[in-house]
Amino acid sequence: MTVETVELRSERPEDRDEVLRLTGRAFDGGDGREPVEVHLLSELFGCDEYLPDLSIVAVAGRPGGGSAIAGHSITTRGWIDGQPALGLGPISVLPEFQGQGIGAALLEETKSRAEARGDCVIVLLGHTGYYPRFGYRPAAELGIQAPDPQWGEHFMALRLAGREVPAGPFRYAEPFSRL
Repeated sequence: MTVETVELRSERPEDRDEVLRLTGRAFDGGDGREPVEVHLLSELFGCDEYLPDLSIVAVAGRPGGGSAIAGHSITTRGWIDGQPALGLGPISVLPEFQGQGIGAALLEETKSRAEARGDCVIVLLGHTGYYPRFGYRPAAELGIQAPDPQWGEHFMALRLAGREVPAGPFRYAEPFSRL
């Protein structure tokens, strides 16, 4: 499906059912089970580390009219050796809207908002063929240790606005520890 326009805005409580459905479709493994990302996202919405201004939806306008939430990203409070940091994910785009720049727009909006907040770094666990084009690099290069050493180069970080980044072990928001 072709997108005519994309509006990025903060997620609202009334968006959550639609956001959870789109996350389920984006991470559908075809095995009939609900993707773990759906439950995680539901818990992130209610956790102490939830940052409303960093939960962003992409509303896609369709040719001929109408719109739908086509993508969502959430970034929550995390810590590097006890110092504040940000953990991005999950980030989801409906399959029929993938490849049209919605994921890129969500990543750029997240970065802009995080820099405006004064945050120093965003970390994520993701595909090494996708995220480096947005400036993400292995977190270990910045001295950030993954919660699971087996994540290797898939655990990436983005330094924000040249700010000083603490070194040490990274800890995600509490719901991640229950995965």
